[in-house]
Amino acid sequence: MNTIWGIYLVILAYYFLGTIGIYLINRKKDYQVKRKAWIKHIVYFLITNIIFFSIAVDPIVFRILAILIIIAGSIELGNLFRQSGYMHRRFFLLSFCIFAVLSLGFYLFSQMDNRYILFAFLILSIFDGFSQVSGQLFGKRKLMPAISPNKTVEGLIGGTLFAVLSALVFRSIIGTEPLKAILLACVVALFAFVGDAAKSVYKRKYLVKDFSNLIPGHGGVLDRFDSLIAGGAGVALLTLIANF
Repeated sequence: MNTIWGIYLVILAYYFLGTIGIYLINRKKDYQVKRKAWIKHIVYFLITNIIFFSIAVDPIVFRILAILIIIAGSIELGNLFRQSGYMHRRFFLLSFCIFAVLSLGFYLFSQMDNRYILFAFLILSIFDGFSQVSGQLFGKRKLMPAISPNKTVEGLIGGTLFAVLSALVFRSIIGTEPLKAILLACVVALFAFVGDAAKSVYKRKYLVKDFSNLIPGHGGVLDRFDSLIAGGAGVALLTLIANF
């Protein structure tokens, strides 16, 4: 438990850095923009805490959360398809098959050793958070302007850099050598990025900003957990291929 609290203190330090970044990004913006940014930041912190302690205290709770996330994500995919009047049927079927494969990988991930789950979740959260902060602070070159206009090359580089460095900080959780920790971090970042891009493509196809308004400041379940689903699936795949 002492180790868990030590890790949690590091998470709080990262969150403090992110908070400074949010302040610098929004300090000159109008009230409504600031309010939305801070709501998103606070809700993100609450979600991170819930998942972190579900993994650290009782992994069964995380498995239940994983199943709920998969079910909610399936419903959201179907709802957008239905609301469109069942347009783009082939695209929907392909998207749902991809989601099913990633969900299977995510479910397998939820059954792994909780040390690997915790490590991957920490790396994913850091990659996700610092991609956004780096992009908003330094982003100039658009990464996928037609799919996700807010994504920048600088954001991707910043998020990946923080993820890799954090893998070295947290590698004692899984007791592995530096190169393996970095490889695992890169896989998490890659799959998280692909998952986020796939989400954006789906929303663009159906002309919506968010999957739903269930989570304040974030949108729907897939808006918030797309990277977790894909990143977890990536870790499960790496484990199956490389016996990690």
